[in-house]
Amino acid sequence: MEMATRYFRCMAQTFLHRMFGPGARALQEAAGSRASYARMEAQAGPIDILTARELDFIGGRDSFYMASVSEDGWPYVQHRGGPSGFLRHISGNRIGFADYRGNRQFLSAANLAADDRVSLFLMDYPNRRRLKLIGHAHGSDDPAHIAALMTPGYAAEPERAFVIDVVGFDWNCPQHITPRFTEAEIRQGTQPLLDELAALRARINELEGSKA
Repeated sequence: MEMATRYFRCMAQTFLHRMFGPGARALQEAAGSRASYARMEAQAGPIDILTARELDFIGGRDSFYMASVSEDGWPYVQHRGGPSGFLRHISGNRIGFADYRGNRQFLSAANLAADDRVSLFLMDYPNRRRLKLIGHAHGSDDPAHIAALMTPGYAAEPERAFVIDVVGFDWNCPQHITPRFTEAEIRQGTQPLLDELAALRARINELEGSKA
């Protein structure tokens, strides 16, 4: 019950309105969770506003998953990665990223041309946090957007920018998120021990040298 309460409190309100359809509400009713979600929907505001908490989290990611839907109704999930902070805040509830030359399949671009709705998963595995975003996305050839979203020092030139207007978000609870660490995070965590080991070895060598 305590975990469910924490989860209810962290879910964004407009996300509930957009994602809870009649089918989901019926299943919630059958499972006994509908009353809790109904109270949250009744308290909902008109729009979810990205705060410093969300923007800091978004700016710290080095990858995310973006789902779109094909013209035939098939879901497509694409992984996007880059330097930390490549997904950036533009203004208000608008975020974006530079789109560099890839495999030339254009699946996401084609899907968004027909239906601009997207869902993003942003993961923080070490701290077991997950942010889900829903919004409207489009490719932009606007030089201002492209320039603002380019990664300094990155060798490739972007072909376009992807701009996303976020309409809802949801902070998920940490249950079932397995902690995972990048090579840089592991190195950062183990470096003090490696430094201490190197200092001890140097001290041992120094003592052995003084006995010779």
